[in-house]
Amino acid sequence: MRSNRIVLAVVASTFFVGFGGGVVFPILPNLGDVLGISAFMVGIILSANRFTRLVSNAPAGALVDRVGTRTPFIAGLAIEGVATFGYVVAIVSSRPSVWFLPDAPAAWFLLARVCWGIGSALVFATAYTITADVSEADSRGTSMGIVRAGITFGFPAGLVLGGVVSDVYGETTAFVLAAGFAGLASVVAFLIVPETHVEGDRETVAPWDVETTLPALTIGAVNFGLYFAYIGVLFSTLVLLLGDRGVSIFGLDAQGSSGMLMAVTVLSGSVFTLGGGVLSDSVGARVPVMLAFLVTTCLGFVVLAFGRRFEVLVCACLLIGAGQGGVGGPLTALLADLTPEDRMGRAMGTNNVLGDVGGGLGPLVSLPLVDVVGFEFIYAVSAVVPMLAGIVLVAGVYAHTGRLNPTVEESVA
Repeated sequence: MRSNRIVLAVVASTFFVGFGGGVVFPILPNLGDVLGISAFMVGIILSANRFTRLVSNAPAGALVDRVGTRTPFIAGLAIEGVATFGYVVAIVSSRPSVWFLPDAPAAWFLLARVCWGIGSALVFATAYTITADVSEADSRGTSMGIVRAGITFGFPAGLVLGGVVSDVYGETTAFVLAAGFAGLASVVAFLIVPETHVEGDRETVAPWDVETTLPALTIGAVNFGLYFAYIGVLFSTLVLLLGDRGVSIFGLDAQGSSGMLMAVTVLSGSVFTLGGGVLSDSVGARVPVMLAFLVTTCLGFVVLAFGRRFEVLVCACLLIGAGQGGVGGPLTALLADLTPEDRMGRAMGTNNVLGDVGGGLGPLVSLPLVDVVGFEFIYAVSAVVPMLAGIVLVAGVYAHTGRLNPTVEESVA
């Protein structure tokens, strides 16, 4: 019961603080012209947290193994709360009456997103490590799925919060509300989440100590493939696809229609994140469950490549969301199964770094090539990526355990 209480506290904290990750997206692009921020700078601001995480994920994981989980988790949540309030500072800085703040909204927004990246690196490294510490092997997939779903749901909740509240009450109110929820997340964590990772003497761990064991690199490579195809390719090209094929949902333009499809994908992923984790615990093995969902992702991109009707594209997004979500819970559970407890923070750092590299590389590859080779080719390649990830998964697990499909008990480090 104590472990369930801790996991639920982690879920609540990451869900509430996740509002700040999504609330800025529906607001900032429309504020760009008003605040004098160029479209290019808006893009930099929105991506700044991911770029920051690329260099902070590994140190965050090493810090967890050195000082434990409680302090970095609470600190990460607090930093994200301050970063969310930074959006408010960015808006009011442009008002003449606020003479004590430099009139530089772009700089304030950029600073807030950089801080958000640092905070989220700490939160991601600790949330999964806490869950691994307090869960048993036969229920770890379920626990990881619950935590991953909580993190995932926070972002679309922020999108809705930012869009609806800003439309009714104004942008400043939306940001203040998101910052308030982030503050609540810190309080929940402070009151409920104990130290789970380090007891007694603290291990000396260098911030650049990255986990390079075969399990960490294998799981990280699978995460790279998922983020490359899902975040990198799908989310960056979907609006262009709808415009090119003239597909509209409920009479919305390409931007509105793509937002609807992204929401469908995220919600599908969140549901199947729970399902995948529970299923891997039920069958007592992670690999076959992940392979099934990787195939589901592949099928989704095949359907997306050739679909030209609204119903078909919805089906494709449901499949892609289900596939990547269904892999997520068992994937982090398998990482915990194969990693010694005292190195779990570093292993999560490696996993997060490779995932962010995949998510950042996807747009850089797909957007320039869409006009050259077409959507069909880009999505066909994206369909191959999950299959390659499946091959890497099986090969890495076999090389480490000597079995193609080890049971949960056989996988425990």
